[in-house]
Amino acid sequence: MKWPTLWMKSNKNDFSYGIDSTIAQILALTTSYLFSMKIGIDMMTPTIIIGAITDKESNTSYNPLSHISEEQTSWIGSLIYLFPPVGSVVVSFVQDRFGHRACMMVANVTHLLSVATLMLSDGAAGLYASSALMGFNVGFVTSFSLSYCGEVCEPKLRGTLTAVLNLFYFAGYLCVTMLYAVTADWRLSVLFTAILSVVNAAILFKTPDSPMWLMSRGRTDEAKSTFNKLRGGVGEDKCAVEYRDMVHYTSEINLPTDGEKKKMSSIKDSLYRFIEPETLKPLQLLMIMIFFTNLLSGIPYIPYLISVFDKFQVSFHPAWATTMYMAFGVAGNVLTICSINKLGKRFLALCTMATCSVCYLSIGIVGNVLPSSPVTSWIKIVLFFMSTFFSSMGIMPIVWILMCEIFPMKSKNVGAGLSSATYFILSFLMTKFYLDLEMFTGFYNTFVLFGSIGLIGLVYLHFQLPETENKTLNEISEHFKCKNTKADVQAGLA
Repeated sequence: MKWPTLWMKSNKNDFSYGIDSTIAQILALTTSYLFSMKIGIDMMTPTIIIGAITDKESNTSYNPLSHISEEQTSWIGSLIYLFPPVGSVVVSFVQDRFGHRACMMVANVTHLLSVATLMLSDGAAGLYASSALMGFNVGFVTSFSLSYCGEVCEPKLRGTLTAVLNLFYFAGYLCVTMLYAVTADWRLSVLFTAILSVVNAAILFKTPDSPMWLMSRGRTDEAKSTFNKLRGGVGEDKCAVEYRDMVHYTSEINLPTDGEKKKMSSIKDSLYRFIEPETLKPLQLLMIMIFFTNLLSGIPYIPYLISVFDKFQVSFHPAWATTMYMAFGVAGNVLTICSINKLGKRFLALCTMATCSVCYLSIGIVGNVLPSSPVTSWIKIVLFFMSTFFSSMGIMPIVWILMCEIFPMKSKNVGAGLSSATYFILSFLMTKFYLDLEMFTGFYNTFVLFGSIGLIGLVYLHFQLPETENKTLNEISEHFKCKNTKADVQAGLA
């Protein structure tokens, strides 16, 4: 199937079911949104723990974490990035068999377990365990939340409603940092966040399984009923086109009957799935895009934001600058939700990547060339805030939206799991070795380096990134399919 219009915004599939359909989809996604907020809380929790360890301005004379060394502190902060790939790989295989709803139930339990572990921890070993468990939760939840959003949303709303995930993620950042600022007690702050898991468990009773997953398991009548509810009960005639497309999309998974014999082993079949163009090409695109996105969205700097703002010589407390940095991220996400359907993902991704690259290059040039002064300090701060605003508006949320869109049904869960695992592995490496890079190149030269690499990424995405907004999942899958690689390989091996 040729798709010559994929590189531009198109309204060919103008599926519109009305406000009842939108409300039904938002209600179904409520659990995913709360899980995304919990991810943001988990990712920020090591930061407030490290803040408590290194707090030299505490009003209390006794700090129970003061015995923890700098080396132990670095592991507490980095383990949160190391273990998400484990959760991503586990969920990619589990959700195919048990469905998204069952995975959500497990995630609630593990979230509460991570909170309990933190409450009982007063030494490095317990904090290691809790950081690792939170990292596992992050990877586990991220994968099924993305695939669930992609499968329950209509094409016209999929980009917008999936972008809300990133908004709740940043809301989790702000939530736990504000709680810590108010209570000055990291244990109490984390304990309050457990309310999310309790609320989510209650809402889960009304959360349906994905109709695509139900269809893939042969539960056709249940899938049809769930699909109709998610479209606001508009009737079969109005959503017949999208439903037929969903049936065709899920038909790629062939469940063997009792009388059938598998011609190939499951291991070989899985291998063939990943060398098919419709799986291999999206996976390659996402992995490369994740690398560029991580550099330009400030991932290497996040654990060291206080130090970054100190080097910018801000005229107010760096902690407030960090809060403002997160607030600009939230503002960017709000703008994404409002604009993605009108502007399209490709346009947003290219424009914001270009803007972030220019901001980083400008910070590096100003820092290296111009003398230090209050004016140059504000210029660097504004450019840094602009970079997080635009990355949160475009490249960062779009990467996560693409994870739930561009893989075919038969490899969607594993593909999304591997992609999210790539994100966290790269994040771990970038944060763990950033200080070494800064020592080798100099602080402002890291901005020049990241900005230059971002321009290379811009050229790559210009030629490789298609427009997926308002496209059905089947159309997106067909775009990446150029020939039947599996058949060719099988013929070659015969």
